[in-house]
Amino acid sequence: MCFCCILYSKSLDKYYIGSSCENLQERLRKHLSNHKGYTSKTKDWIIVYFEKFSDKSTAYKRELEIKSWKSKIKIIELIKRSAR
Repeated sequence: MCFCCILYSKSLDKYYIGSSCENLQERLRKHLSNHKGYTSKTKDWIIVYFEKFSDKSTAYKRELEIKSWKSKIKIIELIKRSAR
């Protein structure tokens, strides 16, 4: 099982969009660990949205689709729709 997920940092008020075939909680733990990269700026990332996919390619395509929106408003709408 693979995932496309959206993380949120309250301190940065930013979203991070990624995909992985790892367990989501394990992937989040790696984002919160000491590393270099976008999510290393803070340690308050939480998973606010995810979608499941059967393969890595499809999950990555969805990641790219969401990133192509370049709109925080559309991302927030997606998250709100999933909470219903």
